[in-house]
Amino acid sequence: SLHVRLRMSPAIMIARAASFTAARALLRPAATLYPAASLVSARRFCADSHDDFKPKRKAPPTGTPGDVQERIKQQVEGAPLVVYMKGVPEQPMCGFSNRVVQILNAEGVKEFKSYNVLADDEIREGIKKYSAWPTIPQVYIKGEFQGGSDVMLEMYQSGELSTKLKEAGVPISEGR
Repeated sequence: SLHVRLRMSPAIMIARAASFTAARALLRPAATLYPAASLVSARRFCADSHDDFKPKRKAPPTGTPGDVQERIKQQVEGAPLVVYMKGVPEQPMCGFSNRVVQILNAEGVKEFKSYNVLADDEIREGIKKYSAWPTIPQVYIKGEFQGGSDVMLEMYQSGELSTKLKEAGVPISEGR
């Protein structure tokens, strides 16, 4: 061992010593390396912080009931075609939501009411209970739950979707 050390150049010896010191530092708790780190984590749980820094929940829109199931019922019954999706029709945030939007575009649907479940956790969880369907997107035609993207694709391919949309009075573009 001593014999090998003597044969190493000073640069190699310094590099090995530096890597050993760095490895030991990784094994130490963060508070010993960075004393301020323990203060940061202690502040995070401080109960007497100013109201500006406390987490805020988005209140339900004014004029709507506080009960999420009642809000969802009003939303579903408030338009002939309602889609609960991740994102918005102009920018869906998942492939399944995108598929539903593309199917509706292919049917020539001019407009529909959509709700972004990523913007409201109460709606995101509440809609799953409302329909007893565990996934999103969810499509409602004239207040009746139809299904998610797979069901919509099957309905589109069979022609059933077009019929239901026309019966519900959903505005369809002239080209269809």
